[in-house]
Amino acid sequence: MAASRESDMTEALLLDLSGVLYDGDTLIPGAREAVERVQRAGLELRFVTNTSQKTRAQLLQHLRRLGFQLEDEQLFTAVDAAQQWLKQRQLRPYCLVHDNIAEEVAVFDSGDPNAVLIADAAEQFNYHSLNRAFQLCMEGAPLLGVGYNRYFRSGGQLMMDAGAFIRAVEFAAGVEAIIVGKPSAEFFEQVVASTTARESRALMVGDDVFGDVEGALNAGLRACLVRTGKYRAGDEDRIAGDFAVVNSVVEAVAMAVDG
Repeated sequence: MAASRESDMTEALLLDLSGVLYDGDTLIPGAREAVERVQRAGLELRFVTNTSQKTRAQLLQHLRRLGFQLEDEQLFTAVDAAQQWLKQRQLRPYCLVHDNIAEEVAVFDSGDPNAVLIADAAEQFNYHSLNRAFQLCMEGAPLLGVGYNRYFRSGGQLMMDAGAFIRAVEFAAGVEAIIVGKPSAEFFEQVVASTTARESRALMVGDDVFGDVEGALNAGLRACLVRTGKYRAGDEDRIAGDFAVVNSVVEAVAMAVDG
């Protein structure tokens, strides 16, 4: 990535959360200082995540407890996008979600569901719940997913993410899920539209080569893969495209700020 050309100037920086800024309750070394450097430089900053085990309020609280300063509207989540999609269509979703976000989807009438929402439900993923989702999809209910993420890192361990369970229902019911978070181009477009930057001058920084990097590239953004979080050696060779690979968010910010 030749950052010295004017066309490669960064005006908006999009940062993934888990694996880029923190791992569980532990900061990635230098992450807080890197974010402060972005803010001092005047770049437009957005925090974007498919995380669906915490409510929006819990995510904001977690970030601030770790020392990050941000406005509420700078945070974009896949759960927010899912709620908006369902409300716009006045659907009644069967929600296969984590207990922590049950309150966020309780606003929907789910007595006679005509849609399915799958997030990272953790222990709620079982045969009964997945079979119910399958049955509804076989009856014509649209399948909504927060993202195709395969796994994430938390507390030093790799954990299965929602993508595998969404794929299972897709396969069984012969349907295609509507993905509202990363790597959906619409999700990236929504985030960039909240800034004054063009897609070509927005840089997505993430640890997921598919959801963060490939998704951003497909949406017309630039992308940077960090070797923290869920990154595994050789991930940079798993997709095509022109993107940067750096050790951590500290180097990604330096690249964006220094140009």
